[in-house]
Amino acid sequence: MTVSHERPVLSAEATATGIDAATAAVRRVLESLLHAGSSASDLSGIALRLNAIADELAQQAPTVDDRIADMWSGEGVTRHDPVTGPENAIAPPMPITGLPDGSVVGTVTLHLPYQGPPGYVHGGVSALLLDHTLGVANFWAGASGRTGELTLRYHRPTPLFTELTVRGRQTSVAGRKIRTEGEISTADGTVCVSAKGLFVTPRPEHVRFGRG
Repeated sequence: MTVSHERPVLSAEATATGIDAATAAVRRVLESLLHAGSSASDLSGIALRLNAIADELAQQAPTVDDRIADMWSGEGVTRHDPVTGPENAIAPPMPITGLPDGSVVGTVTLHLPYQGPPGYVHGGVSALLLDHTLGVANFWAGASGRTGELTLRYHRPTPLFTELTVRGRQTSVAGRKIRTEGEISTADGTVCVSAKGLFVTPRPEHVRFGRG
């Protein structure tokens, strides 16, 4: 897949119709439920309505194997991952852009569904954002692999409700081993979390659905 400079590798904007709009609506439900908590009225009625929607979707769903094959049937980036995927309700989602220098950058504002300590991002969510961003950096640089090792340093708490910048850049390739680095920072450039990753290009016999 060819990606143009300074264009999103994967757009995070939901469209007005179709699965992107439905997924964006589910994100609203998740966040609204967390905001309301047990103070919301008629939670039992809400649960019944949500379960009815889930039942309707389940009746229309293909088999898991068929769905996975469909997810990976295209070339390049996918639409279902839990960081940038517009079809995944647990994704913020975060758009990632490939830059001319070979690095990638994404911006995101995280809300209550991603909270760990009071008012701050869960450390595991930070790891998820960085692991994915480093993987996209490898794709953008032209040598991709699966995560073999991810080392994180938490410099300071990462705040919710403020724009964060997530960066990644490939630093070396030696045979099947790829090394990549990145960080999450606030708008003023303060680094909250940094990461170093070792990625390994899979052997051809270990690749499923045409992707590594």
